[in-house]
Amino acid sequence: MEAKSTKIALLVDGDNAQSKMMDLVLEEASKYGKVTIRRVYGDWTTQHMNHWKSQLNEMAFNPIQKFSYTTGKNSTDSALIIDAMDILHADLVDGFCIVSSDSDYTGLAKRIREAGIFVMGIGEQKTPAAFVKSCEIFTYIENLEPKAEAPEKKEAIKKKKEKSPMSMKLINKAYDMSINESNEAYISNLGINLRKLDPSFDVRTYGCKTLTQFFSKLPGFVVVDNVINGLNNPLIKKK
Repeated sequence: MEAKSTKIALLVDGDNAQSKMMDLVLEEASKYGKVTIRRVYGDWTTQHMNHWKSQLNEMAFNPIQKFSYTTGKNSTDSALIIDAMDILHADLVDGFCIVSSDSDYTGLAKRIREAGIFVMGIGEQKTPAAFVKSCEIFTYIENLEPKAEAPEKKEAIKKKKEKSPMSMKLINKAYDMSINESNEAYISNLGINLRKLDPSFDVRTYGCKTLTQFFSKLPGFVVVDNVINGLNNPLIKKK
């Protein structure tokens, strides 16, 4: 997706998201396009939504009122889903960003993808896998929080991988999907295939800012500079 030509609808479940993180959420969504629709859903008559009010004008969000008629039932979900379908059928945007950690949006994400429209999610690490896998890209809100600058050693990266045994399997599979006849993989292609295999893959989870930095610290791989017409598209090789 090209940011210069892509319009994004940012739909936020106000009952299930943190208002203090909205500036970072908006910044993240803006990486994939121009956020033209910005809506926060909730029952604005309740004290629960008070912490959102300062964010509305600052970031040009529109509050969408949805009364909670029944105790224990979340009517916000249905309101967001109905609006998303209206936006989809009206062909108003090229992509969606759904901000929630709720599995109730799994079906919505699948439906948007079936229409050939880009859909990403932003939520907490507790977000059910079904919703995460239904998005093309899923970013954990924890990865958006500012962290102290601290260089990570290869051993630290390796330990994090050991805590997530499927990660190395995923990386190796993405590498095999990306290699050329010289058994090298362009890092850009590798990044695309990693996201295809796991929408939630994010180098920030491992304390890195770029894929190049990540692979330079990952045991078993080496980064090779590949400058063409003044632009560097690094190659990744196995040692």
